[in-house]
Amino acid sequence: MIFLLYLLLGAVAGVLAGLFGVGGGLIMVPVLVHSFTLLNIDPAVVTQMAVGTSLATIIFTSLNSIYGHHKKGATRWPLVGWMSLGIVAGSALGALTATLIPGQQLQFLIGLFAIVMAIQIAFDLRPGGGDDTYRPPGRSWLIGGGSIIGWASSIFGIGGGSLTVPFLLWRNLPARAAVGTSAACGLPIAIAGALSFMWFGHDQSNLPAWSVGYVYLPAVLGIALTSMVSARLGVRLAHQLPQKLLKRLFALLLVAIGISFLI
Repeated sequence: MIFLLYLLLGAVAGVLAGLFGVGGGLIMVPVLVHSFTLLNIDPAVVTQMAVGTSLATIIFTSLNSIYGHHKKGATRWPLVGWMSLGIVAGSALGALTATLIPGQQLQFLIGLFAIVMAIQIAFDLRPGGGDDTYRPPGRSWLIGGGSIIGWASSIFGIGGGSLTVPFLLWRNLPARAAVGTSAACGLPIAIAGALSFMWFGHDQSNLPAWSVGYVYLPAVLGIALTSMVSARLGVRLAHQLPQKLLKRLFALLLVAIGISFLI
């Protein structure tokens, strides 16, 4: 029964990834927390397992998005390369940070972050993009920005799109290139974050069977099976449904999630 929940969660996360350009982590983490609680997993590791498992699933949910943006020529791969240097280090540090924060406090931080992201999405609060003249940010900015984005993304179990896109727009990248480049940056965030959670949890004795550190493999499998297919549906819907309404509905969902974690 729980595996069916993971299949459904993967389908929803995939559609959201296609619709809104997010990895689905802000949806996956709270659902995983509740599902792990139903499985009677030790509360001391539930939140860390939800974050680590979410990052592992984003490896799969991001692949379709990366391929689609690459085909359209929207990905600036040199920027991805330099940002990834910071992302790998930042993601490892973020995973370590998350393992040192008590579960309830980590849930509070995730809830607060969800509400902040809801406000940003609902009101489309983004810095101004660049003009038609392409002026790439310097390497130090890319590595430094990647470090901070990787660190925060590992703590919250997200692919980093809600952080990477505003950063690239602020550094004067055109909007389409910012989204495409952000999608590609989500893969090193997910890989480095998931591997770090596996490593930092490998010596924990209170983890359930079929876990590799703080990553629960049955959840990864169920979510991956459906998310990679449903992401294509999300992309199609994105071109058919009113974006303003969809963004506000998604923002309301994030507010509900945030409040549930805060209380």
